[in-house]
Amino acid sequence: MVNEEGAEAAQHAGAVGRRHLLLVGFIVLLAWLVFGAKAQAAKPLSVVTTTSMIADAVREIGAEEVTVKALMGPGIDPHSYRQTRSDIAAMTRADLVLSNGLYLEAQMEEFLHRLARRQPVVAVGEVLPVDRLLGHDDYDDKFDPHLWMSPAEWSEVVGAVRDALIELRPEKEADFRERTDSYLDKIGEVQRYAERITATIPEDNRVLLTAHDAFSYFGRAFGLEVIGIQGISTESEAGLRRIRDLVDLVHERGIPAVFVESTVPEHNVRALVEGAKARGHELRVGGMLFSDAMGPDGTYEGTYIGMIDHNATLIARGLGGEAPAGGMQGLLDEGGS
Repeated sequence: MVNEEGAEAAQHAGAVGRRHLLLVGFIVLLAWLVFGAKAQAAKPLSVVTTTSMIADAVREIGAEEVTVKALMGPGIDPHSYRQTRSDIAAMTRADLVLSNGLYLEAQMEEFLHRLARRQPVVAVGEVLPVDRLLGHDDYDDKFDPHLWMSPAEWSEVVGAVRDALIELRPEKEADFRERTDSYLDKIGEVQRYAERITATIPEDNRVLLTAHDAFSYFGRAFGLEVIGIQGISTESEAGLRRIRDLVDLVHERGIPAVFVESTVPEHNVRALVEGAKARGHELRVGGMLFSDAMGPDGTYEGTYIGMIDHNATLIARGLGGEAPAGGMQGLLDEGGS
């Protein structure tokens, strides 16, 4: 009898123990679901961009909600860039991949299209309606992709970056929108500065001659005629006849300056300068512009605002206009407006 009672007590204790373990397990599982989900939600979005200009927008809008990797850094030509193995690995692991589109990343286009079948890939430059795009010199069915050269057009692209982040992290929409508005205010400020200083360029000098045709949106925005030694894509090499024709144009119109670019070799610019000199015309090199990539990482010119400030200031001064040597940033540092 005693043995039976002991067995029943042991059986009861075992059942209680099992229920206790089940309860503890349920609590642990519930805690993991709740706190694990929160931890997962708090993990920053991994975003890979093709260009540094897009990466700058992601950083400004996403802040601590994102980690950003730009594939093409300072001095990199996006027209001829091909993805590396490390690029492929980064893109396939990313939560979001943002490209410019409009055939800027010509050598990567096929890969980006394939990648878009399995994960979010957005060509943010293609948000603009066709009537706001400029034609492409080399392809009848494509458009000039250098939208960032016009702050007004680039503001639309910034909106597309914001929307792509909201799509993946909707609970942060208010934060993304607030930071986007702040960023757009800065873009509006540099646009007004560029309008003011480029307006001081004398009428006869309002020709922007550069290494390749990346500044057409800039020219449309600020009332300048734009001529590129090479076409829109740096893949189109300028020939001797093109150089001769430009020497004639420079001589006839008295164009004062030509500008080199950070992503384009200088040999065509030097050939044009020498050709003009042989005709008795001094064609100055007005300085180096940032066209297809921003300045060095960690510098003012390594931001979109700094890029436009630098370019507008250099162009205005190089063509005989009035602009402070330190640009808009210099004015702000001095407490000016």
